[in-house]
Amino acid sequence: MEAPTSIIIVKLSAIGDVLHGVPVAVALKRAFPQVRIGWVVEGRAGDVLAGHPAVDHLFRLPRGWLRSFSAVRRLRRQLLGFEPDVAIDLQGLFKSGFATWLSGAGMRIGHAPPESRERSWLFLTHPVTASAAHVVDRNCQLLSALDVQEICPSFDMPRWPTSRAAMEGWIESLNLSTPPALLNPGAGWQSKIWPAERFGQLARELDRRHGIRSVVVWGGDAERSAAERIVADSAGAAILAPRTSLQDLGELARLSRLFISSDTGPLHLAAAVGTPCVGLFGPVPATRNGPYGMQHRAVEPAPEFRPAWDQRKVDTLAMKAIDVESVIRAAGGLLARSAAA
Repeated sequence: MEAPTSIIIVKLSAIGDVLHGVPVAVALKRAFPQVRIGWVVEGRAGDVLAGHPAVDHLFRLPRGWLRSFSAVRRLRRQLLGFEPDVAIDLQGLFKSGFATWLSGAGMRIGHAPPESRERSWLFLTHPVTASAAHVVDRNCQLLSALDVQEICPSFDMPRWPTSRAAMEGWIESLNLSTPPALLNPGAGWQSKIWPAERFGQLARELDRRHGIRSVVVWGGDAERSAAERIVADSAGAAILAPRTSLQDLGELARLSRLFISSDTGPLHLAAAVGTPCVGLFGPVPATRNGPYGMQHRAVEPAPEFRPAWDQRKVDTLAMKAIDVESVIRAAGGLLARSAAA
């Protein structure tokens, strides 16, 4: 087929989901080096795309934009001005499908149902049934509609120099003997949160067994309170991180040996910038949403502890079934691999 000159990607939120769409932009830029790529995104999730070499323009939207006629009209005008040949809906919701239609693109690609919901497939000209297990690979399979076969997805994340300088200065002030491990206790769902006291024990064991201090990252007051409890329980093995932006967090992850977290945006940001990750997956299996790449590990409970799908956002037993020793073993394996490299 004739190479497109302009493509719109629609992945509005959340942070981890946006990151899982980045390899689509990278693959498109590899296949069509001259193409202009725009990305429609909501809120601060767009911060992880700022400066990305595969994304030429960000169309940033406020939350609730679909309820504002002026915001919809403004987006329509901006998208038409970009003159896309193709629009790709990676979200599969009504509002993302509507945004692809607003673009005026003649070719509108997205997931076929049931992957797409809320009848969003009605906005598509080319619904694609993806068969891969992981969401990154599923997203890349949409490119088959453009005769693009991406067999080695990559993120090619940008550098953020201002954040790099700030995080380097802070790390140097700690006078650590080796780069730290980052611990992230927060999560979007209560059912994905691992007990704070286990993070404290984890920090103590990382220090005792591997001589690595931990830095506990956080976002918002509730997460800061949990982070402070972890530091207090760590017997000096953990340090509270300063307040960080997403770009700060990405650069802090690059300066660290390891990132340990449940399934949440910061985990996928760390994985995308190349930091070895241990993901803790309780209510939702890691097969579909685990940190992407062979250099990462996922720790999961026994199958009998995993809740029914309709209980996944409220059931907390699965995360409680993940023991500290299993996480330490996974972390130790990654540390041994990096030491041998």
